[in-house]
Amino acid sequence: MKYQDLREKLVFAGKILCANGQDDLTRGHVSARIPDDSGLFLMKPHSVGLDELTPESLLMIDLDGNVVEGDGRRHSEAFIHTEIYRSRDDVQAVLHTHPTYCVALSASGQQLLPVSQPAALFFNSLSTYTDTINLIRTPEMGAGVASALGTKRAVLLRHHGIVCTGSSVEEAAIGAIMLENAAMIQMIASATGQMSEQFADEDILKLQNSIGKQEQFTINFDYLARRISKKQL
Repeated sequence: MKYQDLREKLVFAGKILCANGQDDLTRGHVSARIPDDSGLFLMKPHSVGLDELTPESLLMIDLDGNVVEGDGRRHSEAFIHTEIYRSRDDVQAVLHTHPTYCVALSASGQQLLPVSQPAALFFNSLSTYTDTINLIRTPEMGAGVASALGTKRAVLLRHHGIVCTGSSVEEAAIGAIMLENAAMIQMIASATGQMSEQFADEDILKLQNSIGKQEQFTINFDYLARRISKKQL
């Protein structure tokens, strides 16, 4: 089977996301652009959990949302992926999940603040899509999400979930986990009614550069993959 390494990486991404609180029944999806054809991507099929992915079950989809390889049912929200890939040549992986604290943060109307190390990754790199709470089921709605994302790393879908992107599957998956962690820390801290003074932008940007390197995403992704592999023994 072609692109076996990429398929296996997506399978692990699904398991890692589930193991870190990013699952919501069979909802949520993850995809990766085909390395030698930017107009095609592999994506989780409809009706299975993120932790149920297999290399064979992944669908190959084009930028018009057509399934060109695979037997499963396509997610109706595939247009989140098609329109981001269409507008962002630098993006190689896209995921959409419904993590609890991120949804709560978006519902609160708060902006994500750089009050934790995970939040520093998203400093000036997180936006919010506010058009609807509904599923993103048309190219036009997908284009709206892509527009809200702009050149940033991730976008909150208000009252709905998140879309996280990356130059690799590892970056998108670890980024999503860090975003939820950042939202959780902020929601807990804000519940106290107090928030300490933020560090200077220069200090935050220095940390962002340090933790935003591809090597860091790969190291942490591989660690979480090893944890899952050990549990399966």
